[in-house]
Amino acid sequence: MKKKPIRDVVSTVQLFTEQTLDGKKVAYHSETEFLVQIGRYSKGSYSTRYVIVGNLAMAVGYYNGINIGNGYKKRLIAPSFNKPLLARAWS
Repeated sequence: MKKKPIRDVVSTVQLFTEQTLDGKKVAYHSETEFLVQIGRYSKGSYSTRYVIVGNLAMAVGYYNGINIGNGYKKRLIAPSFNKPLLARAWS
């Protein structure tokens, strides 16, 4: 009778972090992707400029560091959230 090999079961534990952004509590873990996107004009689509994984503070820093001029817009989203839009601005 053959013995079955013993398999090691490794489970990854994701610790949730909670921070406040514009008065809203945001809970995320180390695998959450935050996208900083730039668009042009009111009907134009957004293109992703930065992808930050697991660090909301850094994502907000990149978002705040982008200057928007005439006709430009920017947004910070987390696609894995139920309500993915975290911040948005336009000129």
